[in-house]
Parts: sequence; C-alpha cells; structure tokens
Amino acid sequence: MDAKIRLHLDQHLAPGQPLPLTRDQAHYLFGVMRLAEGARVLVFNGRDGEWLAEVTGTGKRGGELTCRERTRPVRMPPDLWLVFAPIKKARTDFIVEKATELGAARILPVQTDFTNAERIRQDRLQAHAVEAAEQCGGTYVPEVEDLQPLSRLLAGWNPARRILWCDESRVGAPAALHGAEPGPWAILIGPEGGFSPAEQARLRALPFVLPVSLGPRILRADTAAVAALTLWQATLGDWG
Repeated sequence: MDAKIRLHLDQHLAPGQPLPLTRDQAHYLFGVMRLAEGARVLVFNGRDGEWLAEVTGTGKRGGELTCRERTRPVRMPPDLWLVFAPIKKARTDFIVEKATELGAARILPVQTDFTNAERIRQDRLQAHAVEAAEQCGGTYVPEVEDLQPLSRLLAGWNPARRILWCDESRVGAPAALHGAEPGPWAILIGPEGGFSPAEQARLRALPFVLPVSLGPRILRADTAAVAALTLWQATLGDWG
C-alpha cells in the first residue's frame, strides 16, 4: 500500500462507496499535494475504521474518491475527557492537538474565575482535532465542546465519572494516581492563574474529584495537560 495521505471524511465508508470531495479537500489533494486519478488515499470517519480509497475524479472545485478496502478497524480511545481553561490561542490549539494525539475521547473548554479567554472558536478547535487525528494515524476524532462555565459543568456532572484535578497547591507531592481505579474519568486543568479559592473549595468538597500533583514544579497549562494525559494513559489507559 503506497498511500501516505490521510483524510478525515464525514461520510459513510464501505467497499465501492463514492466519496464526493469538498472544494477545500479537492484543493488540498489536487492543488497542494498534486494527486492525479488513480492515486491512493487513506480515509476515516471516526466510525467505520480506516479505508484505502482511490482518486476517481479530479477538479478545482471538487472531485471524488472511491473506497476500495478497509485497512484498519476503528480504535476507540479510553473513556477519558479533558476539561481545561483556554489560554492563548496558539497554546490552546496545542492542547487540543496533543489531547487528540494522546487519546482523549472528548475535549471540554471551560470558563473559570481566572480564565483570560471569554470565547473560543469551537469550529476551529474541532478542525485542529481532525488534523491531529489525520497526522497521528488515529481512526477517531474527539468532539470539542463549546466554552461553558466550570460551575455549570460541575452542577450537571455525573458522579460516576471521576475527575483527576491537577491541583497546583499540591506541587512537590509525588505525581501518582493513588486510589485511582479504571472507569470513566476526566482530567481537569486550570488557567494560567490557577483556580480561585472558591473553586478550590468546591472541588475539594466533591467526592468524585481526586486532587493530584504533577511533580515538584509548577507547569504551564499546556504542559500540564500533556503531563496529566500521559500519567493517566500510562496508569489507567490503553498504553499497557
């Protein structure tokens, strides 16, 4: 198999299935990557696995691929969510990309008392998740939610899903998941200024929240997200 390009398509994938391309997809494949009819592309939709497709039509404003055979089944990530407070644009993009690569199943930006960003471009962040899945060989794309207040998220939280709270006040304690058991989890990362005293008090009072340290140094929010996802995956996730 000589296909090197991977493309996410929100279409049903099956043998012989025609796959019409959008203008942007056609521009990328034929204008940027210079593919011609007969070229092969790997495609996935997050549901039907990865498929080998052939270019069967080209054009400046569109084109078509045709599914040939499935190369891999879909691999679902562990039931792990990432809840984080958005920071600067490029670093928020980084968090979404790395969360996708590291196997988060859902990504939830939240507004905290010290969050600098008042709004996000949910569609742009979702596009970053798609690009990350295309690049890393994933067959699943996590959903990126729109920004919501942390207080509202916690008010409607299902206590069966435990929260791994990266608590900056515990810096210096061993970075370990004491008492953690498999099951649905979420990782909570705060903003650059940390959580407010009121937020800390509320989190400590919730029985489904497990506060943890990420080691002896205070980490930037984007670094903390990568560290926490890595710690969880190596302990309770699908890295074993």
